[in-house]
Amino acid sequence: MVVLAASIVSKSGKVLVSRQFVDMTRIRIEGLLAAFPKLVGVGKQHTFVETENVRYVYQPMDALYLLLVTNKQSNIVEDLETLRLLSKIVPEYCPAVDEEGICQSGFELIFAFDEVICLGHKENVTISQVKQYCEMESHEENLHKLLRQSKIDDTKDVMKRKASEIDKSKLEKGRGGAGGFGSIQSISSRIESSIMDSSISSGGGGIGSGSPFGSSPDLESFINKPKGRPTASATAPPKGGMQLGKTQRTSKFLESLKAEGEVIVEDVKQSGAVSKSAAPPPTDPITLNIEEKLNVILKREGGVSNFDVQGTLILQILNQEDGLIQAQIESGTNSAIHFKTHPNINKELFSNENILGLKDPNRPFPICPPGDAGVSLLRWRMQSTDESLVPLTINCWPSVSGGDSYVSMEYEASTMFDLHNVVISVPLPALRDTPNVSQVDGDWRYNSRSSMLEWSILLIDSSNRSGSMEFVVPAVDASVFFPISVRFTATKTFSDLKVVNVLPLRDGPPPKFAQRTQLVTDHYQVV
Repeated sequence: MVVLAASIVSKSGKVLVSRQFVDMTRIRIEGLLAAFPKLVGVGKQHTFVETENVRYVYQPMDALYLLLVTNKQSNIVEDLETLRLLSKIVPEYCPAVDEEGICQSGFELIFAFDEVICLGHKENVTISQVKQYCEMESHEENLHKLLRQSKIDDTKDVMKRKASEIDKSKLEKGRGGAGGFGSIQSISSRIESSIMDSSISSGGGGIGSGSPFGSSPDLESFINKPKGRPTASATAPPKGGMQLGKTQRTSKFLESLKAEGEVIVEDVKQSGAVSKSAAPPPTDPITLNIEEKLNVILKREGGVSNFDVQGTLILQILNQEDGLIQAQIESGTNSAIHFKTHPNINKELFSNENILGLKDPNRPFPICPPGDAGVSLLRWRMQSTDESLVPLTINCWPSVSGGDSYVSMEYEASTMFDLHNVVISVPLPALRDTPNVSQVDGDWRYNSRSSMLEWSILLIDSSNRSGSMEFVVPAVDASVFFPISVRFTATKTFSDLKVVNVLPLRDGPPPKFAQRTQLVTDHYQVV
């Protein structure tokens, strides 16, 4: 017998998995499988259908068909036996025999089919043998892994013993008052060479960068920690020693990374510059942060697949004496927003007077040191399918002409928001050279590592509510340019929530407070 192909198709004719065992063109196998659903009669009990050239031997599996395409000279009894064996193999690799389960386990099924049928002829195997062949479990490999792990453990023990010897020698040198960089360096070099010799003699790999013994905490602490007062020889620069700084090879490596689109952060020479550039901690005694996270999925043909806004109001108090307060807020007129307060907040006070206060007025809010997240007082959420609420829409029009794909992109921003630090990331095929960007409103950058073209606009306001970009790449399918990811920030929110006043519960002037409002994108894509 000669089995031409083993396939799994749906009753509508959709091919899920097909494995050919003889030389056939793709057009022929697709034509044979497309003709099968039309040949199957309704209500018939036959398990095969014949045409002029081939025979279909099939078995229904729920909403699917397990199908063998053979020539008419094959032995149908052996074909039925092969079909029976394949029908038992499919549930072994697909717990759910449906379209999704078959597609997820497609490669496993193909490997199993290859063990049952070879060059169109059935192999004399059982289900257990097929599973064993596909798993390819090797006793020799397991033994090799055990030996390798034992060598690694032995090398770790050697490392610990050498580290303890280093500690003892360090104590003896400290008692004698002698020491310095030169002696420490010589000891460390001897210890490293001895560990290397031990690892090589035990048969294991070297102490490379991927080895767990490449940087011992004890060894590093011994080498880096000075012992006593450094001598004059220790403070003097060594002659012909290692020079700190960028070598010519390092500079060339960094330049090559920059050319590939990587962002390289240069080393800062003075530590004072780091402290100046770092953001200062909040100095206001009371800070209220209003933040909304935007989750949007837009369709490339138009329309909204998902639009979700989740907001939080977070309170940060630096001093304990400012904890006995209440916050009076004011929200917009958007009726689609639903608010939810913290369980310890007085809900009746909030619903009647828009005041956020604890149920126990004698209990203060907890303090939050700088760097802590703070206390969440209020949350809200808004969901919609109205496309007019989307702050930024992206249109992408790829077209193929000759051997190139010409892509025209356009953004349109809503008048409700001024968007800051907008970055539109477009996936591209793997390219040898950078894409040819012929026109762009803003700036662009190509990241060759991730094959991503990033279109950035610093600010979108009333002066540039729309913009475009055009670029050319080698001809590819239009689906390559999706999904398009977008990120931006805004100082206005959908809820238009504001903190009007902070009310003290003790006698005294109203405390000073600051509020920060921000809209950020959490997941924003065009698919």
